[in-house]
Amino acid sequence: MMKHLKFWVFLLVVLHWGIASGQNDTGNLPGTIPKAADVGAANLPDTIARIKAPFPMPEFSKPVFPALTISIIDKGARQGAMVTKAIQAAIDEAARKKGGTVIVPPGVWKTGRISLKSNVNLHLSEGAELHFSAEIEDYLPAVFTRNEGVELMSLGALIYANGQENIAVTGKGKLVGPPDGPLRKRYMNVDVIEKVVPADKPVHERVYEGKDGGFIFPPMFISPINCKKVYIEGITLENTPFWNVVPVYCDHVIIRGITVRSVGIPRGDGIDIESSRNVLIEYCTLSCGDDCFTIKAGRGDDGIRVNKPTENVVIRHCLAREGHGGITCGSETAGMIRNVYVHDCVFDDTDTGLRFKTRRSRAGGGDNLTYERIRMILRGDAVKFDMLGSRQYVGELAERLPARPVDKLTPAYRNITARFIIVEKARTFIDITGIPESPASNLLIENALVNAKTAFKASDAEGITIRAASITVTDTLMRALDVRNVLFQKVYFNIPGRKLAMDIQGRNSGNIRFIGCVPDKPEGLN
Repeated sequence: MMKHLKFWVFLLVVLHWGIASGQNDTGNLPGTIPKAADVGAANLPDTIARIKAPFPMPEFSKPVFPALTISIIDKGARQGAMVTKAIQAAIDEAARKKGGTVIVPPGVWKTGRISLKSNVNLHLSEGAELHFSAEIEDYLPAVFTRNEGVELMSLGALIYANGQENIAVTGKGKLVGPPDGPLRKRYMNVDVIEKVVPADKPVHERVYEGKDGGFIFPPMFISPINCKKVYIEGITLENTPFWNVVPVYCDHVIIRGITVRSVGIPRGDGIDIESSRNVLIEYCTLSCGDDCFTIKAGRGDDGIRVNKPTENVVIRHCLAREGHGGITCGSETAGMIRNVYVHDCVFDDTDTGLRFKTRRSRAGGGDNLTYERIRMILRGDAVKFDMLGSRQYVGELAERLPARPVDKLTPAYRNITARFIIVEKARTFIDITGIPESPASNLLIENALVNAKTAFKASDAEGITIRAASITVTDTLMRALDVRNVLFQKVYFNIPGRKLAMDIQGRNSGNIRFIGCVPDKPEGLN
């Protein structure tokens, strides 16, 4: 008995050392798991390091712009007055002259919508602040955009671009969203978007610009659409009216060292990558009223019609503070989310850590998602699948049973790996709500050091492996409903009374194994 105990104490010490140092059982050294002080905008380096991802990625470098510089003052900008026309005139002139940099000098400048053009860098000097208007007319006419995964014509974004190439927003200046006013009061918030925007109506007829007392769809803060080579670096964004930085249908996107502050704004997502490809996000610090780093790919029937995935996305050396999810996939998943690699990030005081959302009506899903060297200090759950949603948004489809026939709107999450994970605090380590006809599948978590209230609860999932982990919990009960092919291997459970229990229900539950674990298996497992 003593020999057995000493062996497990030794294994636990080795496991703790291996996780903290990043040493895995093959002898490779992927590096230490960072702390909050090691990541985020305060640590932004001058150069872009080479990407090493588990899928092919292009080489990224900083963009180059012609030597031309134009100050908005040269175009008549004066503090205290609206400078939209001066900023746009400078951008348009730089574009006509084959590119350059538009300078926003120190000071507070009031503006409406700004449209970026090819080969132009909008540079906010340190001490410069662009304050955006609260009046709807300052963002008209309506432009082509995508709101919550549905194409339509509305206000677009405070900083907008469509069909441009080699564009940038850079500098140490600040963007400040609109104060209270019509733009914040007249947006669509009475129903879900697919019940408001007819799927069978041509996009150019889906116009929502607030005329005759009508509503608008709130603009994003920065949203290039159909653009190539997008570069955003260094800026701070505050008080967004909606999602903050949202590339849509873009290719080759770099977002570096930005700071987002949108706590208290209900839909204030930090960065949303939507149906875009070849994306690098690094050294960003996000404090948000909704999800922090988010991956999306279109919604339901309209997303299927467009059929554009989000793929080849790397997020590294980033810091998520307040927010619903540190890194979230979905819930708009119609075009598929695939090839996402998140590494060396810290989620500090966020709600959920790794979040996977979809709904029966959203279609598509996620595949080949990898997370490495992540540290989490959470209010909620560390790894959470939420695939059913609530009746408020999807009606009876939120009811787990009966299982529905699989059709074009049935989403699926599969092939997800998380390794070298430290969860300093969480409510639940793994919390899965899958879909009976489309279970969450093929989840691997290995080399994890976890401190949570509850270790595991899951419904409608299959192919789950937790390997080489130390899990400290206060709740000794694990729950499984229609869960199959689950393996706990070399897992040390530090639990009260050293007794673990498992409640297994559902006729589809089966093949739940504990190999080389302490305790060797929970009570309730046959």
